[in-house]
Amino acid sequence: MTFRALLVVPLLLATGCATKRIPGTEIADNDDSRAILAIMERYRAALEAKDAKAIQSLVSEDFKEDAGTESPDDDLTYANLPEHMNALFQRVERPKVDLSVRRVDVQEDEAAAIYYWNASWRMPSLTTRPQSDSELEQMVFKRVKGEWKIVSGI
Repeated sequence: MTFRALLVVPLLLATGCATKRIPGTEIADNDDSRAILAIMERYRAALEAKDAKAIQSLVSEDFKEDAGTESPDDDLTYANLPEHMNALFQRVERPKVDLSVRRVDVQEDEAAAIYYWNASWRMPSLTTRPQSDSELEQMVFKRVKGEWKIVSGI
């Protein structure tokens, strides 16, 4: 065996053991990552469809969002999520949402996805001009009876 062959063999072995990635991403291609990405796509589609029931079906009964405040008055929970979303959807027209998932980390029955969202919509009661917003966020999941559910981060 030549010296060159001795260098090539470890490289071939190392690349053969590399984690398979979802095409176009750095996200590991496995059942859990694909399931989480599917949940996030269903969430995006439900937002655009203004379907509060569909969104509630994606969240865990432990779901909680504090809206970034200390006051519990504006907290979202599994129980009040549909009411809140329906009120929001009544004021919003033509929502368009793009989600770009940057990373999915799975640890047994818990997971987190780092994603960048970009949304646009019209809110005629507020202004005639289209509105938009974007931000880097984290969505947290847990496995409930074998199915991934959103715990926070919507």
